[in-house]
Amino acid sequence: MEQNKKRLISGITSTGKLTLANYIGAIKNMVQLQDKYESYIFIADLHALTLPIEPKVLEENRKNIFALYLACGIDLNKTTLFFQSDVMAHGLMNWLVLTSTTIGELSRMTQFKDKSQKIKSPNGMDTIPSGLLMYPTLMVADILLYNADIIPVGIDQKQHVELTRNIAQRLNNKYKLDFKLPEPFIPKVGAKIMSLVDPTKKMSKSDQNEKASIYLLDDPEVAYKKILKAVTDSENKIYISEDKPGITNLLTIYSALKNISLEESEKLFNDKNYGELKIAVAEVVKEFLIDIQNKYKIYYDQVFKLKDKGAKKASEVANKQLTKLMKGMGLNNESKF
Repeated sequence: MEQNKKRLISGITSTGKLTLANYIGAIKNMVQLQDKYESYIFIADLHALTLPIEPKVLEENRKNIFALYLACGIDLNKTTLFFQSDVMAHGLMNWLVLTSTTIGELSRMTQFKDKSQKIKSPNGMDTIPSGLLMYPTLMVADILLYNADIIPVGIDQKQHVELTRNIAQRLNNKYKLDFKLPEPFIPKVGAKIMSLVDPTKKMSKSDQNEKASIYLLDDPEVAYKKILKAVTDSENKIYISEDKPGITNLLTIYSALKNISLEESEKLFNDKNYGELKIAVAEVVKEFLIDIQNKYKIYYDQVFKLKDKGAKKASEVANKQLTKLMKGMGLNNESKF
């Protein structure tokens, strides 16, 4: 391990266009942590197959995310960046982990319960893709393959890290192994950015209403106008409160992009009106998008020249962990990797 640094693993699923929430809740933290940790960051293109997706859409999404990672500040001299599907160990590790997991554990996952209810047919479970039930074990595999110490996640992903810890402990006890029990890293500001049209729901790259989200590849002027139209309330007083999700969300976005605390933002705007707050947030969002999009254009055409180095290094690390588990399970007496 590099200079005895602790190890970090994280990835974003390539199912849609990256949003400002993806940046604030995930990528921004990856960038800040890459000096402190030995970082492995991937584009989760295997996870993108959990639900149906058109091949051309997936191909474009994964390329966009790779370029956006770099545009947002992921440094290839500090971070191993790769496509999940370029590291063959992820698929096999997923199966090995799955055999030590119960259906009960998987069916209790919050995201499975939420998403399956939306696509469940009147006949029951027959329309729910099996990948939706089993993708948490692929997340466990993603983490254990790199024997990670910390996992940057949003609040809604904490349950997946807890499952990983449970399975890692189970494998350690059963096969006398030494997988680390990873800890979730949840940012103090921006752990959950909310929808602009319904601030009681999180901003999502899969939202059907494009006005609900700021996309990293939005025209900056379009993004500016989305902020101006963001749903707030009628009080016209600016302060942090669970009863003011729209205002708190705008303050959170401003805080995250300005690198200040939520309380500092509240103090800055406490004598302003909603219109002034929206204009300030819209300006900082617009400036941010212009900056990263200029960098994105440079990196986009270089993706397939840059990806192989990260995949090679990631494979070397992942194969060691995979071999360790295979030996423990009685599948591998001599390393094949």
